[in-house]
Amino acid sequence: MDVTRLKDSWKKVAAYGDEVPLFFYSSLFITHPETRSLFPVSMAGQRDRLVGALGRIVSDVDRVDELVPFLQGLGRDHRKFAVVAEHYPAVGQALLHTLAHFLGPEWKPELAEDWSEAYGLVAKVMTEAADEAARTTPPWWEARVISHERRSADVAVITVQPEYELEYRPGQSVAVETRLRPNVWRFYTPANAPRRNGTIEFHVRLVGGGPVSTTLVQSVQPGDSLRLGAPVGDRLLLTGKRDLLLVAGGTGLAPFKAMIEQLRAEQAAGDVRRVSLFVGAPYARDHYDYPALHELAGACPWLRVVPCVSREAPRPGVESGDAVDVALRYSTWPDEDVYVCGSPEMVTGTLRRLAQAGVTEDRVRYEDFDTTSTSGGNP
Repeated sequence: MDVTRLKDSWKKVAAYGDEVPLFFYSSLFITHPETRSLFPVSMAGQRDRLVGALGRIVSDVDRVDELVPFLQGLGRDHRKFAVVAEHYPAVGQALLHTLAHFLGPEWKPELAEDWSEAYGLVAKVMTEAADEAARTTPPWWEARVISHERRSADVAVITVQPEYELEYRPGQSVAVETRLRPNVWRFYTPANAPRRNGTIEFHVRLVGGGPVSTTLVQSVQPGDSLRLGAPVGDRLLLTGKRDLLLVAGGTGLAPFKAMIEQLRAEQAAGDVRRVSLFVGAPYARDHYDYPALHELAGACPWLRVVPCVSREAPRPGVESGDAVDVALRYSTWPDEDVYVCGSPEMVTGTLRRLAQAGVTEDRVRYEDFDTTSTSGGNP
């Protein structure tokens, strides 16, 4: 398999943009119509994920240590779409047909062999990971909504009860599907550490044009059923023993609440770490979970909670400015590990400000849910 030839050919194909996934899915659904039921009615978001995932695979094809975990995650994650081993040949056929179409006369036997070999390895790793996961976990968990609180016009706090225990670690994310939007999954991070009763709390912000978030905030009610996928992600897991600086934007608060609950149990066992949590929002009214945070801070002397507002004047107990700027004013960050969570725009801006302030990359942790990840995003 010629890695350079693979990368060069994909670069040429990817230059056609949206035409590539359109052709691929048309080919797949025409030749194997049974696969159409695996996908949502609207394919707009799915098209972006196909190109992103292929780009990630091709770019890492010569870095096996990085590629294999990514493929294993994809294989495990795809179980929730009811993907089985028999579907992989159909996808491979459509992929080769797509490459041949866009490469034209450059699609020669040796290049076709390279791509066939590469796809065969990808399919092998993904199916083996899926088979291994199937021995211990279901493809999804059915969960009943036991409470639904509208905290603001665009934020809901939803508590669910999985049918049986779903094991996860604070900072990991869980895919969520509602029957009102079948085959459309979005990832949300539990806002609590695992509980004895198994309930999970999600903080959901309505994103314009987001079918899942809109439905979860506006339409889902107690008693409804959701499906939950297996937990993923390790970027926000607690590591080391340093004090912590947590910078949250909006519902990016959720994983930090779960992490603080975990720390509360560890502190009780004598593992003391100081934590500063800076929560950003445009206006004070947007701090939808402030009462719970205030109560938590009162119960944890090692925890400091600082609400921040960026579009109005400060008031007692609320600082003015973006959360990261306020954090840098308060913090002694050389002695702290920094965690960041929020919208993609908030995370990008925060990382830039931290870098400008001299915070080194090795001290900063954040979740990067883009179109090449197994999660696909959070709208």
